[in-house]
Amino acid sequence: MLSFESDYIMGAHPQLLKRLSETNMQPQPGYGNDEYCMSAAEKIRKACGLNKADIYFISGGTQTNQLVIDSMLRSYEGVLAAETGHVNGHEAGAIEYSGHKVLTLPQYEGKVRAEDVDRYINDFFSDENHSHMVFPGMVYISHPTEYGTIYSLSELEKLSHVCRKHHIPLFLDGARLGYALAAEESDLTLKDIARLCDVFYIGGTKVGALCGEALIFTQNKPENFITMIKQHGALLAKGRLLGVQFDTLFTDNLYFKISENAIEKAQKLKNIFENHGISFHIKSPTNQQFIILDNEFMKRLAEKVRFSFWEKKDEKSTVVRFATSWATTDKELQQLEAILNDMK
Repeated sequence: MLSFESDYIMGAHPQLLKRLSETNMQPQPGYGNDEYCMSAAEKIRKACGLNKADIYFISGGTQTNQLVIDSMLRSYEGVLAAETGHVNGHEAGAIEYSGHKVLTLPQYEGKVRAEDVDRYINDFFSDENHSHMVFPGMVYISHPTEYGTIYSLSELEKLSHVCRKHHIPLFLDGARLGYALAAEESDLTLKDIARLCDVFYIGGTKVGALCGEALIFTQNKPENFITMIKQHGALLAKGRLLGVQFDTLFTDNLYFKISENAIEKAQKLKNIFENHGISFHIKSPTNQQFIILDNEFMKRLAEKVRFSFWEKKDEKSTVVRFATSWATTDKELQQLEAILNDMK
């Protein structure tokens, strides 16, 4: 069946599989001490414009989010995030499971505003009962957001300024970072993110890898972090699996080149929906496209195409997500268009 269900429905980019096969019989130290993790870290530092950043390769996105938040917060602190933020809505309470509350902020097309962060923290400390409350200890954002929207350079600069003013870290979830950076509307670079965030990660799972995320601390890495990774069940003995993949992704700009494919195909996807009079729930410049379907039409379409339920629009219609990826082809888009033509 034709599928636009997500951006991790395919395995891995062929170049990564080829490199994994080529290095398969080479004995390497475990737990990220192999030559490929070392090489990948150096390439990522160069791409980020960082000389001494601490870089770790983590097994998956949820593990990375929980690990960063749990290791950087004190026991009485929580993390500020958009009410639609991934850590609040789609991680099964993984953050709360680690003992930290997600403190929600208003969302604007999935994004958090600096002024809301500033107001929340000021209001918190002006409350005479704040010693009995969960302290705001970190700001979490994702780029792109859950709605495929992206932060501008100005927006990230303002958030960074507020976080530094209040002496709390800014954490950027980059599970789909390649697609945000490749968006035509983006004026934010990887070096900007490295300059403005205290910690962020470059997603591999959704951008061409079998699995894995590259976590970057630009400053103030928690002590004994490897031990914490293992405590959270996110440390692979065969760390080479992640090292080889990221070393390949950051050779000859492969990560950025394959991300561009998702954006190109997403634009074609949008054109197809627009030509069929299908409305959009939100304007997304990245690979996730959110459209509004009549419920009966949605049921018929689901017999031929896989996509993701997102939210109910009203009693008669539903918001669904179509996602392109590094692997999406023109042939798949042509098949989708043919299906829609047949359903007229």
